[in-house]
Amino acid sequence: MSVDMNSQGSDSNEEDYDPNCEEEEEDEDPGDIEDYYDGVANDVEQQGADAFDPEEYQFTCLTYKESESTLNEHMASLAATLKVSHAVAKLVLVSFHWQISEILERHKSNAAQLLVEARVQPTSSKHAMVHSSHHCAVCMQFVRKENLLSLACQHQFCRSCWEQHCTVLVKDGVGVGVSCMAQDCLLRTPEDFVFPLLPSEELKDKYRRYLFRDYVESHYQLQLCPGADCPMVIQVQEPKARRVQCNRCNEVFCFKCRQMYHAPTDCATIRKWLTKCADDSETANYISAHTKDCPKCNICIEKNGGCNHMQCSKCKHDFCWMCLGDWKTHGSEYYECSRYKENPDIVNQSQQAQAREALKKYLFYFERWENHNKSLQLEAQTYQRIQEKIQERVMNNLGTWIDWQYLQNAAKLLAKVSNCGLFGTENTHQNTKFTTPSEEGNFRVVSMWDCTSGLGHEVAKNHLEVTSVKLKYNCISSSKESVGSSTMKCPVLLVRR
Repeated sequence: MSVDMNSQGSDSNEEDYDPNCEEEEEDEDPGDIEDYYDGVANDVEQQGADAFDPEEYQFTCLTYKESESTLNEHMASLAATLKVSHAVAKLVLVSFHWQISEILERHKSNAAQLLVEARVQPTSSKHAMVHSSHHCAVCMQFVRKENLLSLACQHQFCRSCWEQHCTVLVKDGVGVGVSCMAQDCLLRTPEDFVFPLLPSEELKDKYRRYLFRDYVESHYQLQLCPGADCPMVIQVQEPKARRVQCNRCNEVFCFKCRQMYHAPTDCATIRKWLTKCADDSETANYISAHTKDCPKCNICIEKNGGCNHMQCSKCKHDFCWMCLGDWKTHGSEYYECSRYKENPDIVNQSQQAQAREALKKYLFYFERWENHNKSLQLEAQTYQRIQEKIQERVMNNLGTWIDWQYLQNAAKLLAKVSNCGLFGTENTHQNTKFTTPSEEGNFRVVSMWDCTSGLGHEVAKNHLEVTSVKLKYNCISSSKESVGSSTMKCPVLLVRR
């Protein structure tokens, strides 16, 4: 018996295929998703444990203590080199994403500028002025000198105001972002400055957790596991948009964006799609009307006042709310944007038809998205059913686990194919000519999903009685279908008796 997804046998496929006729390799895809099958042999048989896996990606799962130890080692080494405190060294590492080689190069060229860019030293001498008055700049109360505290900028505030400032920020979930209270001062407060100001051990524990979160998120080789209440950290050598899996909660996700693994779609596209699916219409309309993205760091900002002069709370960039232009070069008389603004009524009238069509298009693809989600759930149920059937046959002396391993491998492979269908883009389904390897790769994996949809159920239903099966992973389609100027190569799954 032979179960083949091509109209012709696989033997003729392999005989007809000439590797010398293969097209020259194209340039590497500059996007997030690589061409997994670049460099893979034309005919790869998955028969041994050492078989090549095009999705293989080296990563390590670290516990809280292991990751904290790794971070502290980097911090101690840099602190000794820069001759700064451990707390200051951490702020420098966060600012440069823990890329120590870049930090050392900058320190060698200009040590003072390095600390300025890390926001631990003031940008100019005008900020570093010593106040002769013993008045707190926040509460304007007369305070004894020993109760006035300041950072390197010498902006002095009383201890009580500092305590309230740090307490409020920590309760709001701020870690590394605790900064000086002075207007236009960007200096960050080191952790050894903040800890003595927190009034309770509970707040100190929260602050430690928030610091650890910020340290990991800023590290270019680390990512927190997005699994519910999972403390694990994933470490890689080369950060890419590839599949990783936590060994504690078994969460599978994309390392680069921490979303569900989404090949062949890039991270930016899946982020937009998930945001659109999560927001209902009223929320989306409110966000569109009352929020805008900071033109410098792209964080979402809500306008809750009448002033058009906005300052981003994250990067401190000043800009005009109306035109998003830099406030330094913007006319600020009466806080009114002087640039031309189109009549919104005219714009809305011209976009009504487009909006209706866009909604129709969105609902069409959302329905397809939901269908793929259900397919993935069914694949998981199929895998569980296969596991139970194998266990039953092993207990009845009808073979060993090794004899039935092929069914597990087939179910896993089909689940991966379903995942590719879930994240296929509009261009993936419609393109017939490809300009990049990524576009052709998208077309290949979605075409493979169309061919293999429903095979998971067939594997579980019809092949549990098979006693000898060969699982073959053939990267050459039988027809070598020519698409445009390219030859389409679709992975083919063959299950034979």
